[in-house]
Amino acid sequence: MAAVVVEQQQPPQQREEEEEEEEEEEADEEGAGRPGGHGSAGSSGPGALAAGDGQEAEAVGGVRKTDDFGVETAEEATEPSEPNINELCKDMFTKMSVYLQGELSATCEDYKLLENMNKLTGLKYLEMKEIAVNINRNLKDLNQKYASLQPYLDQINQIEEQVAALEQAAYRLDAYSKKLEAKFKKLEKR
Repeated sequence: MAAVVVEQQQPPQQREEEEEEEEEEEADEEGAGRPGGHGSAGSSGPGALAAGDGQEAEAVGGVRKTDDFGVETAEEATEPSEPNINELCKDMFTKMSVYLQGELSATCEDYKLLENMNKLTGLKYLEMKEIAVNINRNLKDLNQKYASLQPYLDQINQIEEQVAALEQAAYRLDAYSKKLEAKFKKLEKR
């Protein structure tokens, strides 16, 4: 693969990085054609590092890096463990939405229950009000009837008093008649 050279002035560090990338690409292309995979000549197994002059190359099972002192280090190749953040966010928002909808629907159901209970309580109070009004009306009617019967009740009381006086008079008369009878019998015996 041919490298494209950029004509613009670049800082020396950026130029060195681009050159290292070009060399890395060339090393990858050379290693790909050899039997044994991506490793360079002299690899003897998984994780073995190829000798090189400051380039980075992949070894089987790891990545080779060169530090400033020319010492090569290897990093273990791992599966990408980070799942897609957008999918996780969508999943989280979906589940949060479902949760909040559940909470809101439960709250709505509670308010509907309270509303129904209030309506039923209002109906019961209306029934109780009608009953109280009827009782009040009946009580007024009874008071009016009692007021209309009061003269008759007064007459009954007078008659009762007169009957009691008459009864007393009858007892006295009976006692007097017994005395007279006793006197008559005495006179008769003489």
